[in-house]
Amino acid sequence: MLTAVREVTYVIVLCEDLEGMKAFYRALFPFAVDSESETSFAMRAGSVLLGLRKRTRGYDGSGLRPDLPGVQLAFRVEPHEVVSCYERLVEMGGPILDPPTDQPRGHRTVYFADPEGNVLEVYAEI
Repeated sequence: MLTAVREVTYVIVLCEDLEGMKAFYRALFPFAVDSESETSFAMRAGSVLLGLRKRTRGYDGSGLRPDLPGVQLAFRVEPHEVVSCYERLVEMGGPILDPPTDQPRGHRTVYFADPEGNVLEVYAEI
């Protein structure tokens, strides 16, 4: 166990098409841009940096695998906002994986995908 680790402060989504992913995430979320370079992009999402990084390292892998998403990210909203987020996602034309659903674990969720097939979730505690 790494007992020195106290929190998650940075999440990175590896991507093939950095410009396309950056456009998608900027259109989707109101987060302030924290940093940007030729191979990376990060937004301040509360206390966490949400980063996008082009696959440039040998261990990053390559190619898209929509049948095997690489990550799932969850974004919390208030219960009354789940449906309005879903409606906005439908307007944006992105792939909806699961419409608003009340889950037995006490969450109302909407699942959708980013342009590279990663699973994104908007959820509220109910």
